[in-house]
This record gives sequence, C-alpha cells and structure tokens, in this order.
Amino acid sequence: MIGILRHGKTDWNVLHKIQGRTDTVLNEEGISSAKEAGNEVAECNFDICFVSPLKRARQTAEIVTEGLGIKTVIDERLIEISFGEYEGTEGVYGKPNHPLHDFFFAPAEYKATKGAESIDDLFLRIQSFYDEILRKLTDEGKNVLIVAHGAFNAGLITFLLGNEKKDFWAYGQSNCSMFRFYPEDIERTLEENRSTYVIKMTEKDLAASIYKN
Repeated sequence: MIGILRHGKTDWNVLHKIQGRTDTVLNEEGISSAKEAGNEVAECNFDICFVSPLKRARQTAEIVTEGLGIKTVIDERLIEISFGEYEGTEGVYGKPNHPLHDFFFAPAEYKATKGAESIDDLFLRIQSFYDEILRKLTDEGKNVLIVAHGAFNAGLITFLLGNEKKDFWAYGQSNCSMFRFYPEDIERTLEENRSTYVIKMTEKDLAASIYKN
C-alpha cells in the first residue's frame, strides 16, 4: 500500500498564500493535526517513509512517524511544484484572470510563467520517482508512506490512477489527510478514498469561500 499524506497546516495556508517551494513551517494547528494523523499512520505498518525536503513536510513526517521505527528518506523529487515569482501572493483563487487561476480550476489549460514549473515537468519528476523507487518497493509488497504537498500529491495520485490532467484535483487533499493507494486493488483504492481520508476539490471549496468575502 502507498500512503500519500499532505503536510500539516502553516500560517500561509491560513492566509491562502501560494506557498510552492517557499520553505514555511507548521503552525500550532499543523503540529496538532500531524499528531492526530500519526494514529492513522501507526495503523498502516509502513516499511519506509519518503518525504519532501521542505520543512513543513519534514516536520510532519517526523511527527507522524515518531516512535514507529520507520526509516525516513528525503527525496528532492517530492518537493512542491514551483510557482516562481507568484509565491507569496494571496487571493489567487478569487481572481479569474490571474496566471495561476487555471492551475486550480482548469489544470489541462494551465501555462506556467514567471519561473513557475509546469504540470508536465511535475509529472516527469513523479515518473522518475516511480520508476526508480516506488514501483520496485510496491512490487516487493512494501508499504510506503509519502509525505509531501497539495499539488505534488495531486499529481502523484493522478499519475497512479492513470487519470487525465483535467482531473488533477479530483482527489485534492486537506492538510494531514492521507490517500491510500493499493497497487493491486484499484476498486478498494477508490472506495476507501471516498471516505474522510480525502476531501475532493479542496481548492474549489476554498475558492468559493473567498468569492463570498
């Protein structure tokens, strides 16, 4: 089984700022929710954990694996997608003409600009990680935990399910939620992730709240 966990909440999440590769840290709520997520992680008997190099992901991984004896490996390919010069901006979801708006609402149409990383380049990183590490471990029957980010995880889930780019956010995750992927049982994968593990279209829900303000 592959567990795909999003990091805990940061102050930038609260402010609806675009984080990307900006190296933010968990806030108190993020630390608390990571401790709660540790109970779920403990039930899964993971053999190894791979984590993004960014602090918010590494903090989350350290908390959820505490006392479990799980080896943790930092892999640069798990870093969040870059939003270039737009990192740190607020209110993107409520601005239809913003260059990042398509990323959240029409990912198949998204064009990366101003130093941002494209979704296609993200998929290349994911493919590399899968080919070199993930496929071998799952073929061996290992349970693998991945602790990373909203966009990276959405891309990984899209890749593993074989979904189209337009469905990039079909399994958008709230902070500290975990998507469970069973390589030999897609039906179980889809059924389990209709539960509270994943909140679909989290970004659109967020956008709707911003439009009202």
